[in-house]
Amino acid sequence: MRHRLATVSAATLLCLAGATGLAEASPTSLYAPSAMVFTVTQGDDVATGTVLRAAVLSCAYTAEGTHPAPRAACDALGATEGEFNRLLAAPDPNRACPRNYNPVTITADGVWRGSHVSWKHTFSNACVMSATLNGNALYAF
Repeated sequence: MRHRLATVSAATLLCLAGATGLAEASPTSLYAPSAMVFTVTQGDDVATGTVLRAAVLSCAYTAEGTHPAPRAACDALGATEGEFNRLLAAPDPNRACPRNYNPVTITADGVWRGSHVSWKHTFSNACVMSATLNGNALYAF
């Protein structure tokens, strides 16, 4: 039931985020608007894990949403070019993390440049997540 509620809530937030500002907006690129929900969940299964935090990001014609740095996050989202595994490509080699297993899963769900996206990645613990994402603005919420 909790997963269903989270899915409905995320979908509702996504719809609301995508609808804001569209009346006065005019297209500034060739791509369709992007609206995404990002989560950080304690556990390796998002259906049973505990959502630690979530952010809504709309990169329609302006950057907005509940993300604390929407412009930087939209730029980071654009840098992935739809390949979210690129977020994992630049880990901090100087960061030492404990080897304990306390999994953290990040997700990205929504629409990116007109295409549906559903992506997730599980890290062995929060330190490994932080070192791997290496300050990427997309999950800095």
